[in-house]
Amino acid sequence: MNGKLVGTLLILAFSASAAAAGDTGAAARAGIDEFNRALIQATTRMDNAATLALWEDDGIDLLPQTDPIVGKKALAKFHDDVMKDLAGARMEKFDLKCFDIETAQDWATEWCQEHQHMSLPAGKPPFDGWGTLLLVLHRGVDGKWRLRREMWNEAQPGDQHSEK
Repeated sequence: MNGKLVGTLLILAFSASAAAAGDTGAAARAGIDEFNRALIQATTRMDNAATLALWEDDGIDLLPQTDPIVGKKALAKFHDDVMKDLAGARMEKFDLKCFDIETAQDWATEWCQEHQHMSLPAGKPPFDGWGTLLLVLHRGVDGKWRLRREMWNEAQPGDQHSEK
């Protein structure tokens, strides 16, 4: 092959590769946005099964003053225990805003701020909580993004971040 033809083929191959990478980035972002919507819906409905479906089997949740919660079985028990403590509660409002989404092939990170307002039973005062999360997501062979790691910390209402 002559040098000019090889150069042209390399440029075409590079251009096709760059276009495909752009499509992958847009598809990844759309998938992560879909994951975030599903997380909002599951949390708003206080639906443990839907929440667990968003986790990988070997996911780990890191919460303050709590041992790491490792694997779906432990995550399910934790969520069930929380729901027992909240029997009769109703989520009035759940907001989640995520920032700085970064992807690398089948991995992604984002950090989010959440605010939840719950009515509690038996005349207890409502719960009004704020938190900051760091999420590590992994895209499965089915193309869906799931939680591999979550780290949550309490935040104050004034700590809310806005994109500039």
